[in-house]
Amino acid sequence: MGNLPLLHPEDQVFEAMLDGWRSQQLARNLAYTTVEERERTVRVFTAHTEAYPWAWMPQLADEWFTDLRAIRHCVKSTVRGYQVAIRGFCSYITDPAYGWPELCEQRFGTHPIQIIYDINSAAHVADSEADAAKRAFTREELQTLFDHVDDQVARKRALGKKGWLSAFRDATLLKTAYAYGLRRNETRMLDAVDFGRNPRGPEFGDFGVCYVRYGKAQRGSPPKRRSVLTVWTWSVDVLEQWFTEARPLFRWDSRAAWPSERNSRIAGKTLDNRLAAYRDELGLDPALDFHSLRRSYVTHLIEDGWDPRFVQEQVGHNHASTTSIYTCVSSDYRTRTLRTALDNILASAITTVPGGSR
Repeated sequence: MGNLPLLHPEDQVFEAMLDGWRSQQLARNLAYTTVEERERTVRVFTAHTEAYPWAWMPQLADEWFTDLRAIRHCVKSTVRGYQVAIRGFCSYITDPAYGWPELCEQRFGTHPIQIIYDINSAAHVADSEADAAKRAFTREELQTLFDHVDDQVARKRALGKKGWLSAFRDATLLKTAYAYGLRRNETRMLDAVDFGRNPRGPEFGDFGVCYVRYGKAQRGSPPKRRSVLTVWTWSVDVLEQWFTEARPLFRWDSRAAWPSERNSRIAGKTLDNRLAAYRDELGLDPALDFHSLRRSYVTHLIEDGWDPRFVQEQVGHNHASTTSIYTCVSSDYRTRTLRTALDNILASAITTVPGGSR
């Protein structure tokens, strides 16, 4: 490109930079969605600055991030994600191996520099940056939600409305997400064949194990697979009814566990919207979202005395510290735990005093 005449050199060089950066990221096995999102960030930043990358300065980045924080009220993790994208792009176009500094000097009389440094970027120091308001459902809230979605199915079916089938799907997938501690995309991407028998749990029949094939991926790696063992017998009844009575009525001949009215598989955004709608109809806390079902799964297993390592394996966490972040044990559980500890201390004291019943 350095020796070729260009009709619009600035635009063409910028697009060539993005093309090369895209190839570099794909060579690192980054997901297409990650690459596309980072490219979108660079384009938005370029439009904001009204300057091409070889004219960028750290001050331009500072101004943009100030706008994102103060005017647009972006959360901290979002801002840091943007900083990672800009830093990565600048690292690529300033690397001599790719020749962009030399080309820019020849064509524009200047060269790109790195504009994101430790002194003007956010450090990732916390184990979790989730909104502090986000939490698990209490058992009462969860029961209220499930009763409500079941009522929607019964009401619409009694009235002869065609929406009863979608309501049935919503009720089943929400219960399944909770029953196996699944993330949103893990739930959405389940297929009908992703359930199987557990030889150590024959009472669960064909639904003793849920095979998650689209778990959260590590950077540059494919989706992480895991198997989640069924722990509650009620989930078997829910799944059997769905797969034998309701799902066959969808017009889509799809392998997806949760087909939609218009597509072979329900969209992730639809899952968020449906849960939010049910939550708002009930007047529940707006902080409760789809991921709260996963938080509830962890919390309720820990409250019920399940081994923390088992819970960690079930939800696919590499570290126990990550599982502990998800645990939102209720005040009632803590009260019971304290009462048990105090009773044990008292009983031990009684048996060790002179004249005690040891």
